[in-house]
Amino acid sequence: MGELVFIGAGLGDERDLSRRALERLRSCDTIFCEAYTARFDPGALDRLAKEVARPIRCLDRAQVEEPEEILAALAGPRRVAFVVPGDPFAATTHVALRLAAERAGHSWSYLPNASVLTSAASYLGLQHYRFGRVVSLPFPEAHFAPTSPLEMIDANRRSGLHTLVLLDLRPAEGRYLGAGEAIRVLAERDADLGRFPPGIEVAVVARVGTDEARAWYGPRERLADTEFGPPLHALVVPAPELHFEEAAALERFRSSPERPAVPGSPPRRPSPPARNDGPG
Repeated sequence: MGELVFIGAGLGDERDLSRRALERLRSCDTIFCEAYTARFDPGALDRLAKEVARPIRCLDRAQVEEPEEILAALAGPRRVAFVVPGDPFAATTHVALRLAAERAGHSWSYLPNASVLTSAASYLGLQHYRFGRVVSLPFPEAHFAPTSPLEMIDANRRSGLHTLVLLDLRPAEGRYLGAGEAIRVLAERDADLGRFPPGIEVAVVARVGTDEARAWYGPRERLADTEFGPPLHALVVPAPELHFEEAAALERFRSSPERPAVPGSPPRRPSPPARNDGPG
């Protein structure tokens, strides 16, 4: 029987694959990938295919959830790679694929990589073990306004936990839910319930894992109108009470919308009051 190799591609481009992952890809008979749970950097797959001297075929969600083509490629026996942006098993559909391969009698192996599930917290300086249940926020649509994301944020905060809010994306359509719109959606749905109230402080990470990574921290009203640049974005709602080191780390990213904090530069401090040494 065949072997299905799950390979995480990380959060940036093809340079984030490990040496072990590249060696394994060169040994595979067939390479598939998916780009519906996140997105690959433009041109990354073409460059990766050239580097490993193998064609890479990108599958849509339906082809992964109904994996006849992947299972057929494993017959032989053959070694088949499945390349995923981020970490492969952060998505339940990929665990289902692993189970389908097992049921068909195939073996599998796993080469992990960075995921937004941990990288967002690391970039912001928040303690990983203080995160509660992850929340997914879908695109707003007519007659579809679920309040479950707010309920989960509130439940996490009541337990003294941070919340990572993953934002919907449809790469095939070129659509990515931005953090500003996400904040506005949550505020509108909260109304007067107090689960995402005016003044609540939130953090946004954008393009984490790349050279263009940025973060912002401040009241929801200010960040709702901030321009965060190209995708991908994620939202973090911190716990009401912060560890003093978490608070210091987040303050690093408190900035005005016109001039976001730039990693590598020291945090800005208020200017001292002007002195008046003249007469009077």
